[in-house]
Amino acid sequence: MSVSEALLSEFDQEMANTRKTLERVPENKFGWKPHEKSGTMAWLAGHLTDLSSWTMYTIKQDAIDIAPPGEPPMAPFIPKTVKELLERFDKNAADARQALAGLKDSELGKPWSLLQGGQKLMTMPKSVCLRFWCFNHLIHHRAQLGVYLRLNNVAVPATYGPSADEQGM
Repeated sequence: MSVSEALLSEFDQEMANTRKTLERVPENKFGWKPHEKSGTMAWLAGHLTDLSSWTMYTIKQDAIDIAPPGEPPMAPFIPKTVKELLERFDKNAADARQALAGLKDSELGKPWSLLQGGQKLMTMPKSVCLRFWCFNHLIHHRAQLGVYLRLNNVAVPATYGPSADEQGM
């Protein structure tokens, strides 16, 4: 079994859990944030949506520059509706899954770099980037969104077993 085959079931489960969480985001709370230093619920949901595509970028590219010289920096995706949020998530997740399914083990040791303004912020093997920046980073922000939902009395979906809102599911 290849590494990508081993990662696909985990990827599928994490994308399903992320989609369940994104489905719960109430449009009337898009502007809500728990603290002045926190992002809004729409920003956090948009960030999760775009993180789903980082698997594809990690596999298909050797680097990404979040502020390419001479170009505007990457802008965060701020959804206007839950429909827009889910459509973009579904496309990103499908593209990422396709890239992961086609990944050869020989590619995993190749370096991947995060750049800002042409300057390397970090470099790591693609295998580490997939786990750290793609999977774990997404899981971290999904949990953060779960707290946003809880603080707004929105039922938090079960992800790794039942949630307080879905005990019997």
